[in-house]
Amino acid sequence: MKPPGSPLQSRLKQAQSQLPAELQHPSVLTLLQLALAEDLTTQADLSLLGDHLADGDITSFATIPEETCLMGYIRAKAPGVVAGLPLARAVFSLVDAEVYFNPMARDSDQVHPGTMLAEVSGSGRALLAGERTALNLLGRLSGIATHTHQFVEAVAGTQAVILDTRKTAPGLRYLDKYAVRMGGGRNHRTGLFDMLLIKDNHITGAGGIAPAVQRAREVYGERFAIEVEVKDLDELDEALSLVVDRIMLDNMDLETMRKAVQVANRRIPLEASGNVSLATVRRIAETGVDFISSGALTHSAPTLDISMKIG
Repeated sequence: MKPPGSPLQSRLKQAQSQLPAELQHPSVLTLLQLALAEDLTTQADLSLLGDHLADGDITSFATIPEETCLMGYIRAKAPGVVAGLPLARAVFSLVDAEVYFNPMARDSDQVHPGTMLAEVSGSGRALLAGERTALNLLGRLSGIATHTHQFVEAVAGTQAVILDTRKTAPGLRYLDKYAVRMGGGRNHRTGLFDMLLIKDNHITGAGGIAPAVQRAREVYGERFAIEVEVKDLDELDEALSLVVDRIMLDNMDLETMRKAVQVANRRIPLEASGNVSLATVRRIAETGVDFISSGALTHSAPTLDISMKIG
């Protein structure tokens, strides 16, 4: 007879409690369940698998005796910045509440090849059922943190702050932006709900920069920060005459950006966006802009190579 497993709802509560406050968002726990479900069941609902999630791994079910306990060692195989260890712990808790996860590094730590990130022990079936989901999350988030750290290091000594964008993988917004913070960057707006960013299509639809800003202030007053995108110095002059909180310099060349910084003269913070890469970010920062945003932080970060070996 198989001993009763820890009910799924109990494991969900345990997994939620293991996440840091900044990841205590309903979408994060839902994502972890979906990630496990796509590995362990043909359904999109873990509850349909029952209380023994490890049974969904048919290879381990066939080859690993039920009573076998194993120890796994999670290591970095490349240099980088770690992000996602609490998520890996939560994944294993969702599979089996009795799995013990011992982190040996912390998110935001810089590591080298061979660095031990965590030890995990418990039911062999459970370890193998959660392994790939945990490593996928660790690898992706650590890759973003590492890539972000490279951008931050590239502008060291300037006043520029590195920002992410909304160019995140669908469903992974909170995780991707968390990884950016672990790499030393800062977050731009989370979504469409927490900051007004008036871009070219809004400007066209409203009939100009001034009408767009005026309507935004009429609707929301001072409730939300307003940022306006400009493409040239004429639009910059218009935006500077309005009550806005930040101006985005969209796809400007370096010389135009330098002139924009001189014209603005610190009256309103300037953000550079467009054509930002590790090869260009230093030169952009040296124009004197306050912020540099780049979708590359999240959409082009290589996954950090991380593995788990049973020992």
